[in-house]
Amino acid sequence: MRRREFLTLLTGAVVGWPVAAQGQSTRKVWRLGYLADGPRATSGSTGGRAAFFAALQDLGYTEGQNLTEEYRFAHNRVERLPELATEVVGLKVDVIVSPSTQALLALKQATSTIPIVMVLPGDPVGTGLVKSLAYPGANITGTSLMLPDMGGKRLQLLKEIVPTMGRVAIFGNSKNPATAVDMRAAEAAARLMGLQAYMVSVDSPDRLENGLDQMINAKPDGVIVVQDALIFTHREQIAKFALQNRLASILPGRDYVEGGGLAGFGPNLDSIARRAAVYVDKILKGAKPADLPLEQPTHFELFINMKTAKALGITIPPAVLARADELIE
Repeated sequence: MRRREFLTLLTGAVVGWPVAAQGQSTRKVWRLGYLADGPRATSGSTGGRAAFFAALQDLGYTEGQNLTEEYRFAHNRVERLPELATEVVGLKVDVIVSPSTQALLALKQATSTIPIVMVLPGDPVGTGLVKSLAYPGANITGTSLMLPDMGGKRLQLLKEIVPTMGRVAIFGNSKNPATAVDMRAAEAAARLMGLQAYMVSVDSPDRLENGLDQMINAKPDGVIVVQDALIFTHREQIAKFALQNRLASILPGRDYVEGGGLAGFGPNLDSIARRAAVYVDKILKGAKPADLPLEQPTHFELFINMKTAKALGITIPPAVLARADELIE
């Protein structure tokens, strides 16, 4: 090779080095904020967090490469949510994700500009998070558990399992606006079915045992447990208490039934969480939250804990068994 040709090649390579390096250094790294009511240990299940981030990775977003994740957890101390919401907003993230109504309400107060993706709020319209399911109207969109008749469906199932039931306890956190809606809907369904309903609200870990005692003192024949981060954290304690007191229970889903509850009925939370990841992808690619209609669950699952049924001396009707997606032994 001639000396002049060699120098030309060498010069071209040297010039090319900074250009390539510059291209790598300017690769976009997205910043995602995540705020939840409960502790980190349980938020993966109660909000489908693991499924959400797995779906996000499938869409091409990998922590440490093109994504930075900023987590904040209130550990069931909802009074901390405004402070944590302000903290997340202050991190200048590109999008914020939250699985719970109370955290989302705090985020709405903290920012009207940063896009917010909901994962599993109960009633985003009734609580004022969005204007409507079809037209969110601001910086918030995502998936929702807006199912006002779910309490009635769970109650009907429990009545099928315990035909002699005349009095039912409705157990949940009424301080959570979305949970309160579900509790009232279950109470209304109980009245229509000619059942006496007794509402028991627990809004902090310190009040859980007192709430359980109140429930038993009401002498119900069965209990409906309503979804909430606090309730989910203590699901096994609640299920064991119901079993010890020979009380038939119906709960939101599989995780509760695995903890010892009798029956669980509700949507597949992981499936919904994976759909929420699609919203994040669209927003990071330029879509506006106000233009993205909310999605609601369309598939519901029924789980029966046969070991609990046996311990309670309950024979599950064949019609209920036939509808079950899984019998947990």
